[in-house]
Amino acid sequence: MKAYLVKTPRFVARMFPKRIWAFPNTSKNIYLTFDDGPIPQVTPWVLDVLKEFQAKATFFCIGDNIKKHPKVFEKLIFEGHSVGNHTFHHLNGWKTSTTQYLNNVAQVQRYLPKGLLFRPPYGKIKSSQAKELIKKGYTIVMWDVLSADFDTDISEEKCLHNVLKHIKPGSIVVFHDSIKAEKKLKYTLPKVLEYISEKGWNCCAINVD
Repeated sequence: MKAYLVKTPRFVARMFPKRIWAFPNTSKNIYLTFDDGPIPQVTPWVLDVLKEFQAKATFFCIGDNIKKHPKVFEKLIFEGHSVGNHTFHHLNGWKTSTTQYLNNVAQVQRYLPKGLLFRPPYGKIKSSQAKELIKKGYTIVMWDVLSADFDTDISEEKCLHNVLKHIKPGSIVVFHDSIKAEKKLKYTLPKVLEYISEKGWNCCAINVD
């Protein structure tokens, strides 16, 4: 089993208050997010399921995938979802110099519409990198619920349990529109959306000015 936390502890969020971990739970909004796309094998399916439930989401896109699959990227924007920067080459910030990291982020931005949302791949980013991105106007979006759909060691049922056990109004939930996550995502996402609908909650995209 890989080392990660399905539910982000409050003390972690307090340690990094300039990053968004969740939204106030005073509304009935849920924020589903999808990392690592867009790719033609998975992203269009995600868009179809979201449309079925009249749900909006946020896609943190790898720049190289946007470059390779522009039509898929255009489709998710056309359907009203928000998009964010996930670096051009899915870089691990802990293993990358700040200069190289910032340059890689900047490579993606030319493809993105207005708005500066950013999520670090693996959730790993140095304080120096985060400080510079915030200075440039980026909003760094983390999460409070991790589906772990990327983990090949867990079952589809466990992936679903990870979300349903912890999701609540204001939650930011992480999925991946990737080949690696595809099997678990296709099992889990429709059931999560059914649960959200039954609760009377709304699936909203994350937007910043």
